[in-house]
Amino acid sequence: MTLEITRAVLQAIQDHARDAYPEECCGFLIGRSTDPRRVAESHRARNVAGESRSRRYVIDPLELLHADDDARKKSLDLIGVYHSHPDHPAEPSEYDRSRAASWLSYVIVSVVDRHPKDVTAWRFDEATGSFRREEIVLR
Repeated sequence: MTLEITRAVLQAIQDHARDAYPEECCGFLIGRSTDPRRVAESHRARNVAGESRSRRYVIDPLELLHADDDARKKSLDLIGVYHSHPDHPAEPSEYDRSRAASWLSYVIVSVVDRHPKDVTAWRFDEATGSFRREEIVLR
């Protein structure tokens, strides 16, 4: 499984992670659900997790619907979600696993002292109940 992403979109995601630190940022990946998946743009979302924003993200379902509608108007798809892990590895947490959908890609940015470090991509496998890593290809 491969996720193609432009350097500009990756930079926008890393900038969002830096801006939100020490809280988790979150947003949407818009593009084409081809093989490989191609990310055309990213859109910031509000983290509505309340007081736990430094440990998790929650996206308002209405904001998710709007992002999906906007993507469809451009003949694109909502193909994934990104979020950051402040001062933690760019690996899915148990909380991430409990809320994952198999049809989305998940990009995670590790941020340490306001500096984005590792960026990883994942897909959830419902059969095993675990994440499988996606290769990120910059284009």
